[in-house]
Amino acid sequence: MGTIEKSILKIKAAENPLPFNEVKHVCDQLFGAPRTRGSHLIYRTPWRGDPRINIQNRGGQVALYQVKQVAKAIARLEEEHD
Repeated sequence: MGTIEKSILKIKAAENPLPFNEVKHVCDQLFGAPRTRGSHLIYRTPWRGDPRINIQNRGGQVALYQVKQVAKAIARLEEEHD
């Protein structure tokens, strides 16, 4: 299992904030380059509406609610590709 797969599993099971660089790397790989609005990185998804992906570096971490948004987006992406 590669590092991206391990990071995806960590995101799905997260109960605490996760390292910003790790979450950003997964989002970059799955959703492409983000656009920046202030301190937030906003990722384009292949669907309209929720779940949206919007992460922010808060002291080297991504807030738990944002990690959960990423987990929902990953689940939807996997669902649509099955």
